[in-house]
Amino acid sequence: MTSLLVIIVLVLLAVALWQLTRIFDLTQVGSSSDDSQVASDNDNNIQGYIMFGFLAFIYIFTIYGLLKWGNLALHTPASEHGILVDSLMNITWVLIFTVQVITQGLLHWFSFKNRGHKDKKALFFADSNKLEALWSIIPSVVLACLILYGLYAWNNIMFVDKDEDVIEIELYAQQFKWTARYAGNDNTLGKANVRLIEGINTLGVDMSDKNSEDDIVVTELHIPKGKKVHFKMRSQDVLHSAYFPHFRAQMNCVPGMVTEFAFIPTYTTAEYRELPFMVEKVAHINKLRAEKSVELVAKGGTALDPYTFDYLLLCNKICGSSHYNMQMKVVVDTPEDYKKWLSEKTTLAQDIKAAAAADAEKAAAESAKANTDSTAKDTVKAVIDTVKAVVAKVAMK
Repeated sequence: MTSLLVIIVLVLLAVALWQLTRIFDLTQVGSSSDDSQVASDNDNNIQGYIMFGFLAFIYIFTIYGLLKWGNLALHTPASEHGILVDSLMNITWVLIFTVQVITQGLLHWFSFKNRGHKDKKALFFADSNKLEALWSIIPSVVLACLILYGLYAWNNIMFVDKDEDVIEIELYAQQFKWTARYAGNDNTLGKANVRLIEGINTLGVDMSDKNSEDDIVVTELHIPKGKKVHFKMRSQDVLHSAYFPHFRAQMNCVPGMVTEFAFIPTYTTAEYRELPFMVEKVAHINKLRAEKSVELVAKGGTALDPYTFDYLLLCNKICGSSHYNMQMKVVVDTPEDYKKWLSEKTTLAQDIKAAAAADAEKAAAESAKANTDSTAKDTVKAVIDTVKAVVAKVAMK
């Protein structure tokens, strides 16, 4: 309601200012003002200086933005190929800012230098082959180099040799959660289809496929440091995007098809938490949370929990109302800890058998209870019938 009132006030204020300008124009009728609508030398000079003022604003705001928000960018990458991605990004930023500084400077300087003057006449020429070649060849060469470098980085992420020793993991996306499926001891994921989703088998894994017998389904992703992990992604419903910001990896999850990428983690979760920049960042966040907690407690609310850094798998597509909350915790372990963690997990086949056994036990218990209730009802009915018969005989006598 407050926002609506503010909007109404601003609209009324704009209308009032517009009416004031109309009144001012009416008061100028009959004066000696210049109504020719032709810019004078003074007008052109003012416009030229305004152009320089706007150029200064662009430069100042760019520098201010870099100093103010430059530290918000992600810091040290946690994957081998992340260095390539950051290098490509930094080169792109340098090129963009360089081109901006040069082109904007030339644009506004030419606008000022060639501003209108009553003693000047504009020079017109149809074309310039040298200029055309200059601003066509240079951008083409720069873009070609960027694209080739990008393809090199892309191939490092996407290419997985058939004979390469990798860990096979499936990421399953659905509104609004992630589920991971490990290939198990055979390192081969079993077949899956959304039509096979039933009960505890929420990923639609084909249990008739022998490769599915040792598959493991979890809701918290663990991966080992220094080992290439090959992710295969599916989506159950809409378009999602598997985004690992600290590993510099992202891939769309498309319904009806399997997408993939791979990377090698270079820092365990514990090691990344101990990096100086992360220690400083966590301390700053917890300071802000502590200040906010004081306000919340004063209002009768609950204090915020301290923040602890964790890698996250996020969805980078707006997939629905709870898109913001679609995330999964990612833990990078040492190879030994990873093997220990994985060995403690039960397979999907075992989970299905356990669920079936639990359902059977529950059905048996319900059946036994139903039989007991039926027997009790029959006993009560027999007693009632007997009492009725005795009462009838007594009445007849």
